[in-house]
Amino acid sequence: MTRRVVITADDLGREPGTTEVVVALLAEGHVTATTLISVSPVAVQAANLVRELGVVPRLHVTLTSERGLPRWRPLNGAASLVDPDGTLSDDPLALGARGEAGDVIGEADAQLQWMRDRGLTPEAADSHAGTLYGLHGRSWLAETLEWCARRGLAFRLPRDPEPYFGAPLPPRLAAAHERAVALADALGVPIPQTIATNRSRAHELGSYERLRDEYLHRLAALPEGTSELFLHPSREDAVTGPDGIVRAWEARLLRDPAWLDALGSEGVEVVGDWWKRPSPESL
Repeated sequence: MTRRVVITADDLGREPGTTEVVVALLAEGHVTATTLISVSPVAVQAANLVRELGVVPRLHVTLTSERGLPRWRPLNGAASLVDPDGTLSDDPLALGARGEAGDVIGEADAQLQWMRDRGLTPEAADSHAGTLYGLHGRSWLAETLEWCARRGLAFRLPRDPEPYFGAPLPPRLAAAHERAVALADALGVPIPQTIATNRSRAHELGSYERLRDEYLHRLAALPEGTSELFLHPSREDAVTGPDGIVRAWEARLLRDPAWLDALGSEGVEVVGDWWKRPSPESL
């Protein structure tokens, strides 16, 4: 087997600054995939830009708004997903306390159709802010995997979750994760070997060099099979608060010669997806 990695820039369409950075990184070849937020006012522009590059984003199923931005509205307006003003809450815990499975899947379907109506046919989906996984209350993993199977989509659910969480899962979560992986396999929904990202804030990292070292460590630790590193690159001024610093550092990392050199020296093959069977030549 060979170690392979998909390098994904999440949150295409979040707002103009992030969209500009993600599109540039795609054009430069520094990322091999992206995910699209279709409920954002910038989504149409983002879809047009990546279509010009010949890139089809994944569907970033989005059920919450982002702090520091005007609230987004769902595409199907389902009552259990929204605050009294009809917008998506920026608190994942609020969604986790009230969201109904039918409304969640209905909104995911509406966002998928939005992409298809604009000439983009994604082959995989994932969850913005982790809301589908049950990390903030209710889990809709089973319903999501069944929906993916019906729609022919792969889903970002790690077979091995430890690199993402940084430690073994607590017993309750470990059991739920094991059931979800078994269900994905039974339904024929492709999932990655593992996933990894930065989960630290700017004050915890302290410097760009610390973030770079953390990602170099994650790259070196990738297991056999096809995994995914997903980042959230942006301009610092596009994201409110300290998150903007980290997102700017991630954009810097993807162009850093030390990172580019490591991709070669670690012997990790950089690929565009984790759901297609590798060619015999790459095995």
